[in-house]
Amino acid sequence: MPSPTLARTLASIRPVDLDRMAAVQARMDRQTKPRGSLGRLEEFARRFVAITGREDIRRKEIYTFAGDHGVAAEGVSAFPPEVTPQMVYNFLAGGAGVNALARHAGAEVRVVDMGVDHDFGELPGLIHRKIARGTANLRRGPAMTRDQAIEALEAGIALANAAADAGVDLLGTGDMGIANTTPSAAIAAVFSGLPPTQVTHRGTGIDDQSLLRKIAVIEEGIAINAPNPQNPLDVLAKVGGFEIGGIAGLVLGGAARSIPVVVDGFISTAGALIACEMHPQVREYIFAAHRSVEVGHAVMLERMAQQPILDLQMRLGEGTGAALAMSLIEAALRGLREIQTFDQAGVTQGRDQ
Repeated sequence: MPSPTLARTLASIRPVDLDRMAAVQARMDRQTKPRGSLGRLEEFARRFVAITGREDIRRKEIYTFAGDHGVAAEGVSAFPPEVTPQMVYNFLAGGAGVNALARHAGAEVRVVDMGVDHDFGELPGLIHRKIARGTANLRRGPAMTRDQAIEALEAGIALANAAADAGVDLLGTGDMGIANTTPSAAIAAVFSGLPPTQVTHRGTGIDDQSLLRKIAVIEEGIAINAPNPQNPLDVLAKVGGFEIGGIAGLVLGGAARSIPVVVDGFISTAGALIACEMHPQVREYIFAAHRSVEVGHAVMLERMAQQPILDLQMRLGEGTGAALAMSLIEAALRGLREIQTFDQAGVTQGRDQ
């Protein structure tokens, strides 16, 4: 049984208002343009309004969840684990990719320590939600306990609730954690039923030999832990990560509070997939930011019935894709608000409009 917090959150998720969505589309169909000519921008606008009931965005926040992974000891990443805390300091200093792109998008970056193997102390801007100093090595046994998995989900839910109370209208997900493409690929393999060879890629840029080792580690981890694809909490606990759990909780909390969540790349989508497997209607609240070059990403997007907004051959994570996609959602809403109808502008409407 889920925790009371998790149970309440799941019970609060409702279908998106289709009547409101249709009304927004009908209004856009009367604007001074050929019907449907703004393509997916019209989809973004009608979905945002249907979810939130608003036509503008007051505040945008990207949550970059950080955590270390015991499986890094297996040599599955091109970078050593000490990069995780180093990058957290970089996020807090405003010097990372997500900081630059979030500034462009007018979004705030919130950095969350879910399980970094480092003592940060009290740092301005750092949200402390540390569950442990990294997960266990999933090749040797479960990555975390069931209670730790629930704690990770609840941390993300709490952040979504706090954001909703503060007037945030659009949430974004991001991640930082050396070796976290390994648990993400494991999650993709478990839910899709595909072999790890079909969902595992190079992550930080590993060579062919390291890729083969990474695939073998995932195969062994799944065989040893036997995660149950019918039980998303079991999958998260056995082969997931603390930051992946935090992302899943943020997505669940956003859906429960009627806030759309822009989901970044491969690792963020692993978290979003956990959330979607917990409640099928969660997918209605998700905007998939972009298509990662990680081969398993398309598999997860397909399972979640998501079409990515961008395809820029990105694979950085952090929330970089989410920042860019937020700009397009905001552009779509500006079009909804500011493009006049044929009647307002005194423009003759086409015969087939």
